[in-house]
Amino acid sequence: MRSKEFKVGLFGVLAIAGLYYGFYFLKGIDFFATTSKYYVVYDNVDNLAVSNPVQVSGFAVGRVSDIRIMPSKNHRVLVEIDIDSKIKLGDSTKAILDSKFLGDKFILLSIGTIRTAKKPGDTLYSELAQGMFDVLKNTAEPVASNLQTTLRKFNVAIDNLSRNSQQLDSIFKKLQKTPDILNNTLLNANEKITIVSGSVSDVATNLNSTLTELKPTLRNFAVLSDSLKRMELNKTISKTQQTLTSLNETLGRLKKGDNTMSKLMTEDTLYVNLNRLLKRMDSLVEHINRYPKHFTAPLGKSHKKVERDLQKMEDEKKKKAAESKKN
Repeated sequence: MRSKEFKVGLFGVLAIAGLYYGFYFLKGIDFFATTSKYYVVYDNVDNLAVSNPVQVSGFAVGRVSDIRIMPSKNHRVLVEIDIDSKIKLGDSTKAILDSKFLGDKFILLSIGTIRTAKKPGDTLYSELAQGMFDVLKNTAEPVASNLQTTLRKFNVAIDNLSRNSQQLDSIFKKLQKTPDILNNTLLNANEKITIVSGSVSDVATNLNSTLTELKPTLRNFAVLSDSLKRMELNKTISKTQQTLTSLNETLGRLKKGDNTMSKLMTEDTLYVNLNRLLKRMDSLVEHINRYPKHFTAPLGKSHKKVERDLQKMEDEKKKKAAESKKN
């Protein structure tokens, strides 16, 4: 009996151990691999539990081994993680607390560039990943703001449309009155046109009668005008004939040569005498200009001296004439 109970108990222990080992093996935890402990401090672990996996690039490299709250550090949470000792961490490594779609939490290690290696027991930088709702929130905020702006503009457009519709209503009301006003205007215009047309017809009738009465007068006026024109023309012709007769008599007297005017027109004696007189006056003036003492001296000069001066003046004229011919 004891041997059977021992076998059953041993089988149960082995089964429980296999189940435990298989459970963590399915989570990616290898009990036979050497691990290194690191620490991460979070403000809020958001239902992170012990044994939740630690991943690098989506591959499980460890697990959460312990979670403790720190009252002295504003109740921040200290998370202990065990990861494979083959994974090397550095000063830029971040422990990002993330969650799956169904709500399971895990820690994602972003190793980054290793300038200074982290040693087991060191504290890593912590960071919270944005969840789906955070992404939706960040995406929805600008959409919501744009939607609010669009709604405001739409409200303004609706207000303007309502105002415009009120103005259009008032315009249409006024337009409804326009046909009546136009009809009244046309009726008044028709009445006035009828009155004016009657007045024009009367004026035309009176004008025709007046023109009929004026026709004899116009004929008499035409006859009178012709008579006046003939009378004026006869007077002009008679005056012209008298003028031509007088002109012929004057020309006949000039042709006879028994008067002064005919002699002036037919003889050149007066012209020759006038020309000689002018030449003598010119020589006299020149003589006075050149020899004023012949006329202004107290006793004047003798006749011989005057002739000598005149001869001298004549010689100078000939000399100037000869020089001008040479040039």
